[in-house]
Amino acid sequence: MSAFSRVLCVWRRNLDVYMVTWKVNFLPPLLEPMFYLLAFGAGLGGFVKVVPYSGGEVSYTAFIAPGMVGISIMFQSFFECTYGSYIRMYYQKTFDAIIATPLSIEEVITGELLWGGTKAFISVAIMSLVVRAFGYMKFPDLLALPFLAFVCGLFFAGVGMCYTSIAPSIDSFNYPIFLFITPMSLFGGTYFPIEGLPGWAQKVAIFMPLTHVTEMTRAIAFGRWDAALAIRAVVFVAAALLAVRAAVLLMRRRLVV
Repeated sequence: MSAFSRVLCVWRRNLDVYMVTWKVNFLPPLLEPMFYLLAFGAGLGGFVKVVPYSGGEVSYTAFIAPGMVGISIMFQSFFECTYGSYIRMYYQKTFDAIIATPLSIEEVITGELLWGGTKAFISVAIMSLVVRAFGYMKFPDLLALPFLAFVCGLFFAGVGMCYTSIAPSIDSFNYPIFLFITPMSLFGGTYFPIEGLPGWAQKVAIFMPLTHVTEMTRAIAFGRWDAALAIRAVVFVAAALLAVRAAVLLMRRRLVV
């Protein structure tokens, strides 16, 4: 059996668990965009009719729809490789059981990271269909969103796994959520253009990964295939590979006593 096949075994194990509980996993990405689009479209959208975007104007609801996709990419992958991986590692002892087979620690962690990216892929695929039903994304451009979600999700999964490698307890995940995830979801250009922030805050937002994920999801949603999108995509591919490598090394250090 090749190394890739062994990694795929870990990925398939998580997929099998996901399919057993598919109803619970399927509903949030299906219903969440409906709630947000209805709330913002009928609520806040009634006060904020249009927002500036790329030299023009778009409706507020059309602006935030790709932002919600970006947030879902981050949340799904990061949570899967923090809380999800920690529970499998510490409480369920799944890692110990798998490592007792011919699979190595590196293969187990790589499989976990691939699954984190896959969770983002599945969530965004479902969300894209819902948002398209509301008329806020272009077809067939939106077909690229799940694949973008996998790459960006792999990056956030790697970042999450890096923290998992040093987390002393499950409660400590509150720190990256409070200091890393929440600020990005609020100020990463998801609910309003970052140009509306003070100058210093705009500079901070530029360094937030979610800002660039949101820019990519928004560009694809509006069918704007330009050089900026290509550059960001290439950067995220490189960042995802680095995050995966760092996560594997750090988790090996934690698990090998």
